[in-house]
Amino acid sequence: METTDRKPTDRRKQVLEAASRSFAAFGYKATTMDQVAKAAGVGKGTIYTFFSNKEELFEQIVKDLIAELKAVAERTLDPALPFADNLLRILQQVLAYRDRHGLVVKLSQEVKEFGTPMASGGLEAVERSIVDYIAGHVKAAISKGEVRRSDPALTAYMMLKMYLALAAEGDHLHEALDAEQVLASFRFYCLEGLAVD
Repeated sequence: METTDRKPTDRRKQVLEAASRSFAAFGYKATTMDQVAKAAGVGKGTIYTFFSNKEELFEQIVKDLIAELKAVAERTLDPALPFADNLLRILQQVLAYRDRHGLVVKLSQEVKEFGTPMASGGLEAVERSIVDYIAGHVKAAISKGEVRRSDPALTAYMMLKMYLALAAEGDHLHEALDAEQVLASFRFYCLEGLAVD
């Protein structure tokens, strides 16, 4: 009698992978449970054993993306570096990963074209998670005396928005900056400040 060492198929993982591909290809609005079932190679009923509706499935996909972003940040973090250097490295890596991720690209396009509330909510959840992650490091830097006392959440939000403005969103207002210029400008405006001592 021949035995096989086949692992049982993880149907939930199969569904999540198929759903992630579908949302990245078609966006939230155009993705259907039928598409996901077909892409996963399962019956639609199988999806409903794990997720009660498309919204719940989408929310899990967004949570998984947030976990991926956090993993990228944690891999980038170097405890030997000062706060400012770590912050710049993390912002650079996390935002590059986010901007290359098919789901984020498609959701951004969908929000611009259709204003789909679930797509918008997904992008906001991703941004909130980045702000929360940075805020945790701002709080730690405050307690170590590396930066001035401030509201960590507001400081994190301002840092993220400034980095985005320098790196990608401000091209219509100023000449595009290369990576070195973005980092130098961010360090100057956000971390060192304009005040003369």
